[in-house]
Amino acid sequence: MAKKPIGAKTVAEYFERIEEPRRTEVMAVHKMITKALPKLKPEIVVGMIGYGSYHFKYASGKEGDWPIIALASQKNYISVYVCASENGKYIAEKHRAELPKASIGKSCIRFRKTDDVDLKTLEKVVKEGYRVMSSFKQSAR
Repeated sequence: MAKKPIGAKTVAEYFERIEEPRRTEVMAVHKMITKALPKLKPEIVVGMIGYGSYHFKYASGKEGDWPIIALASQKNYISVYVCASENGKYIAEKHRAELPKASIGKSCIRFRKTDDVDLKTLEKVVKEGYRVMSSFKQSAR
C-alpha cells in the first residue's frame, strides 16, 4: 500500500492501492468530480484518474488525447488537474486566490488534505474547466 498508487488498471484498484486516511480524502474528491461532471466516465490514464478527454495537436505535429480533468494521489499531496485555459489564462491559476492553502500550477491544484481546500470552490473550477474544453470542436468526449 502507498499514497501514490502504482500500476492500477481500474479506478477501484486505484483506490485499493492508497492507504488511509489518504484513500478517504481522494475518494471524496473523486465523488465531488463525478457528481459535478456526471457525463465524464472516469478511467485510469497515465497513473491517475482521468475524466473525459480532448484531442490535442501541437505545432510540432505531436498529437494525442488527454483528460479534461484528472485526479492523482501523489507521494506528498493530492493533485487535481484542470487542463483548460481561456483567454490565455489557465483556469486553475485564475482561481488561485480562492484556494489559498493549495499550491497552484498552470493546470494543477495540489493540496495535502481536503481540509486545505474548499470543495465547493474546487467543484466550480472543474465545472469551469469542463465548460471551457467542451466549447472546443475537438474536445469533450
